[in-house]
Amino acid sequence: MHVHKHFGVNNDHSLYAYLRGEIDDLEFIRRDINLWREKDPHISSEKIRAMLSDVPMMPGAAEAVRTLRKRGYKTAIVSAGIDLLAERIAAGLGIDYYLANGLITDDKGALSGEGIIRVRLMDKGDAVKTLIKSAGASKRGTTSVGNSRYDISMFEASGFGIAFAPSDSEISTKADAVVKDKDLRGILKLIG
Repeated sequence: MHVHKHFGVNNDHSLYAYLRGEIDDLEFIRRDINLWREKDPHISSEKIRAMLSDVPMMPGAAEAVRTLRKRGYKTAIVSAGIDLLAERIAAGLGIDYYLANGLITDDKGALSGEGIIRVRLMDKGDAVKTLIKSAGASKRGTTSVGNSRYDISMFEASGFGIAFAPSDSEISTKADAVVKDKDLRGILKLIG
């Protein structure tokens, strides 16, 4: 979204095609990359990283992660977005794991037009299962936090699901708990 805004492009057409099942996750990311390449034919992963450098942290994120780590919890980011952003946020907050989609570059760092799918938008639950296994955790001991219907499969793969600042009513009905305020510290009273 942030990169789209930077270039002044819109991917609604691709999103609707994806939601109708006309294209898959890989074609969705290809179309996004091609939108960017139309604006900057030499766009590189480093340029994308620079664009993402000012994406703000969610209010309360630093305190929430710090508190969870003090309580002995492992933390993770599961995102159907770009791994460059997930990596920056994970490093900045001290998050233990992250799983997000990648961008393939040529030998000079320019985007090739292809992506790497690690997290499918409509099935983030698979990514949660992968992280549970990597961390040696259990479904029962896992809490997922999400804000839209695309996060429901994470709840299904977890023992507890928190709808955080929900963007639609569907996720609220599938969550075990709801935090309406857009401050991540609100999840702390529900975990542990």
